[in-house]
Amino acid sequence: MNREEKSATIQEIAAQIEASEAIFAVDYRGISVPQAAELRTKLREADASFRIVKNRLTKLAADRAGEERLAELLQGPTALTFVRGDTAQAAKAISTFNKEHDVLTYKGGFMDTTSLDAEGFKAIALLPSREVLIGQFAGVVASPVTGVVRGLNALIQGLASQLGQIADQGLVTGEAAPAEAEAPAAEPEAAVEPEAETSSDDAEADAADDKSSETDKEKEE
Repeated sequence: MNREEKSATIQEIAAQIEASEAIFAVDYRGISVPQAAELRTKLREADASFRIVKNRLTKLAADRAGEERLAELLQGPTALTFVRGDTAQAAKAISTFNKEHDVLTYKGGFMDTTSLDAEGFKAIALLPSREVLIGQFAGVVASPVTGVVRGLNALIQGLASQLGQIADQGLVTGEAAPAEAEAPAAEPEAAVEPEAETSSDDAEADAADDKSSETDKEKEE
């Protein structure tokens, strides 16, 4: 990759960072080209994209975009999901995909100003998608007038209860919930040490991204 290509890549990734409502980072080692294409298709439905990145260039792009939180996630082989649309649907797509294939390791991410550890990511994936919430609201509006207020209150209370449970457990912020007096505190999970970046990361990312791009181009043709 020459200097002009590197500059164009940095500019493109910076634009993706700035346009995203949420970004998820994963270790993609073990994912095949067909699997990457499958995941991209699922994420496209949530207006999100999956991109294997070069750490050094992405750090420069993050600096240009003013996103300091991203640099600490760029260790070892890294793929980023840039979410412009439905964050819950994108998280659910990644979780469902990984249950089927078990090839991705979640590194971390953030949604707007909120950082998301592994537990926070799982919590977001459990939330209803934007389409489901709109459908539920439409059903309430279409119901008889006498039942609108009751149904709307139930919908709001149900969503508030879900969000309250997530907040009580400290999943979104990554803070552990206070242990109750009757139950012993659970031992915290051991943190996974980030893998040191090697000189082969960019080469591996180049090869994987090129193969994925070739597959996507063949499908478009």
